[in-house]
Amino acid sequence: MESSTTTNITSSAELERKMHLKGKVLKTSTAGAIVDIGVEQPALLHVSQIITPNDQPLKRVSDILKDGQEIDVWVRGIRNEQIEVTMKKPFDLEWRDIEKDMVVKGKVVEIEKFGAYVDIGAEKPGLVHISELTHGYVKTATDVVNIGDEVEVKILDFNRRKHQIKLSMRALEPEPEAIEGVTITPARKPRKSKKSKSTGEKSESETPSVAEPTAMEIALRAAMEKSGENSLSQTSKTNKKNKGVSEVQENILKRTLSNR
Repeated sequence: MESSTTTNITSSAELERKMHLKGKVLKTSTAGAIVDIGVEQPALLHVSQIITPNDQPLKRVSDILKDGQEIDVWVRGIRNEQIEVTMKKPFDLEWRDIEKDMVVKGKVVEIEKFGAYVDIGAEKPGLVHISELTHGYVKTATDVVNIGDEVEVKILDFNRRKHQIKLSMRALEPEPEAIEGVTITPARKPRKSKKSKSTGEKSESETPSVAEPTAMEIALRAAMEKSGENSLSQTSKTNKKNKGVSEVQENILKRTLSNR
């Protein structure tokens, strides 16, 4: 994400934040340097905004900058009619510029088991979690993207304190149900019904279980059965006795009638 140098700027009114300019060092000091950027007034380059080879600690400004030296600078801002510039290339997307649901373009710079990191021009690359790469199951991130790919992503969330940015590619894709000619059958476990649709019978899991009788119940049943048998035996004896009495009475009646 390179920025081109802006030329033909002659007035501070034309300056914009992050504008890339060519400047000439007019004077150095312990606080920084005064730089001519081609407008009616020079710009201030603070010592904290000077870059060093290999990011080595800066001991003296004069070790890095010399009077008359041409340098690349970017406009940091204009405060109290004073123009401030920096030698550090500003991020295309600064924290104050980031918003949720913002759609930006970036480049895949790193791939991990859990997803892919995408450089969107911010201080840190954002993470597209493996679940946010695309719809459906993804075994590895390389099934969808590779390092160097230019992608479009949506910012889901960010945390400036933790320097974290959560991105999504899936959020920019149409839902599978919305794709013409595609029918999606969700993989759901069938619910257990109380009755089978085809037979109307209860499933095995719905069949009520019979509790095993306790020892007391078994003893009680045995006592009741024995009592029933005794009662039946007594009834049988009574019936036989009654039958015997009836036969005697019948014989007496027959003899009486015959004697007449």
